[in-house]
Amino acid sequence: MAALESRTPATPDTSLMANAIRALAMDAVQQANSGHPGAPMGMADIAVALWGRHLRHNPANPAWADRDRFVLSNGHGSMLIYALLHLTGYALPLEELRNFRQLHSKTPGHPEVGITPGVETTTGPLGQGLSNAVGMALAEKLLAAEFNRDGYAIVDHHTYVFLGDGCLMEGISHEASALAGAWKLDKLIALYDDNGISIDGQVAPWFVDDTAKRFAAYGWNVIGPIDGHDVDAVDAAITQAKRHVGQPSLIVCKTAIGKGSPNRANTAKAHGEPLGAEEIALTRATIGWPHAPFEIPAEAYNDWDAKDAGANLQADWEGRFEAYRADHPAAAAEFERRMAGALPENFAQIAVDAAIAAHAKAETVASRKASQLALEAFTAALPELLGGSADLTGSNLTNTKSTPALRFDAAGASNGGRHINYGVREFGMAALMNGIALHGGFIPYGGTFLTFSDYSRNAIRMAALMKQRVVHVFTHDSIGLGEDGPTHQSVEHAASLRLIPNLDVWRPADTAETTIAWTKALLNVDRPTALLLSRQNLPYLPKAGLDEVARGAYVLAEPAEVGLKRKAQAVLIATGSEVQLALHAQQQLAAAGIAVRVVSMPSTTTFDRQDVAYKRRVLPDGLPRVAVEAGVTDGWWKYGCAAVIGLDTYGESAPAGALFKHFGFTAENVAATVRRVLKK
Repeated sequence: MAALESRTPATPDTSLMANAIRALAMDAVQQANSGHPGAPMGMADIAVALWGRHLRHNPANPAWADRDRFVLSNGHGSMLIYALLHLTGYALPLEELRNFRQLHSKTPGHPEVGITPGVETTTGPLGQGLSNAVGMALAEKLLAAEFNRDGYAIVDHHTYVFLGDGCLMEGISHEASALAGAWKLDKLIALYDDNGISIDGQVAPWFVDDTAKRFAAYGWNVIGPIDGHDVDAVDAAITQAKRHVGQPSLIVCKTAIGKGSPNRANTAKAHGEPLGAEEIALTRATIGWPHAPFEIPAEAYNDWDAKDAGANLQADWEGRFEAYRADHPAAAAEFERRMAGALPENFAQIAVDAAIAAHAKAETVASRKASQLALEAFTAALPELLGGSADLTGSNLTNTKSTPALRFDAAGASNGGRHINYGVREFGMAALMNGIALHGGFIPYGGTFLTFSDYSRNAIRMAALMKQRVVHVFTHDSIGLGEDGPTHQSVEHAASLRLIPNLDVWRPADTAETTIAWTKALLNVDRPTALLLSRQNLPYLPKAGLDEVARGAYVLAEPAEVGLKRKAQAVLIATGSEVQLALHAQQQLAAAGIAVRVVSMPSTTTFDRQDVAYKRRVLPDGLPRVAVEAGVTDGWWKYGCAAVIGLDTYGESAPAGALFKHFGFTAENVAATVRRVLKK
């Protein structure tokens, strides 16, 4: 205690600060009998250097626009960020740390955005936090280029990310880090917890990468290795990284996992299980921590407290922003709108006009082309739309006249482009888009072939879990892509994506449905969207109006529209390119006196959220239902179908027309199926 008494408030005790993190981490994991104490204990000194000396944030306002972003990519060490948020003054009381990993607590097993104040992204699936951070840093750089002017730096913050061996072993770390180097994201600083331990033990037998050389090859500024337990050394490295221009920085910090534990440090035992009561007692003695579980001395709270400093940082920024507003009122208003995620006031009219234009033109085009036509209108009106493609721009058609290719010059300055060439990096693209959306200021969308959604899937799932407005443009949506064969022909992918909670999936049948699908995607502020689009041309489908398309399913054609005055005897449900088959089958059946209603269902996920009355109006009780989609059949039985015309096998390599005929996707087969159901 004598050492504590000799200190002054101007000289924080870094050992005390780090040990407060270690104590909270081991106590919370022990109480929960679950969790990962090793990483928080090992990275505590790194955290002191960053959070105690560099991080610009305001605990009273976690959403302050120009705060630094902090990402804990090795999210299993969640007690590290929970301890930091609690100690620095966020609305995360000690009781929440006592409830670590318990039902409805604000301290879930892995950090979750929207649950814990101050958590910027949901992490846990390793490598994705690093990738989110790259997206955040890109968003910061592009917004700064767009809005900073005349000496005003209203966008001027860093993105910091903690990561471990597991993050670097995941292949997505290569995809995202290579892009960060290509884009010269010099405000991205990653601190690597190089402790050499994973769940299975010492990583040396299976992780032999020279990480420093690897990142240098990406175009990163690499600092270290340094002693990750030397706060001053980490502080100096961060200072050096902040001054470095033209490259992102990786700081390699050599650490001991479970630092302070006499028997568990530097072992896999420290990674993912409680230390145990006996070892915790020994650790307390080793680090000189005489306090009871969850007891933090006032001196530690004083040293960590960031509330006043954070309030001053935000107040200073707000003063500069008000001066900016006085000189650039339109830009200031636009910045605030963009960061709030609000669409322009005239968006509704823009969307209506685009849909009406598509309806009036009635063009026969592939739905991927229909998507580009819709994007031409939307990207011209919405500067926040930031597009891209995973090396398939000419196939996905995600580029428009308003979105030239994004490029950076030798000094790292951007050309103002809004279309990103992600390269062959589908997973990285999806995770980067999550980071862009989380940062704010942009609505990201990106394209690839639907079959490669499997590469992106976990990042798509994370977008749905985090409730982020991200749009995935998936083209070549079925066997209709033809000769490339079953490796590229999507069969199970539409059904698989529909299984992800909070993801809207649209498979539109024509230009109007595609435009409305895009409109819904842009209006979905709390969920991502997947657009499944055709390679082959699709005819425009005559329809009475557009009002109900946005509800996910609607009555496209009644028996009267093919000359029958009787009521429908059955309902044909179809999506995408198969809707035209349903219409042709309706005509064939009408010639035989059989009355059929045709329902186009571009979005099962949207239709399923409609009220019961609407669902029954579209799909009346008592009428046999037959569904048609060029994909696996399982998902369609929930609509009470008497038959499903689908594809429960892989495709073949052949022209599209031959494939559709071979697999039974013909109007004749659809009509015959309805006859069998009706026994006529």
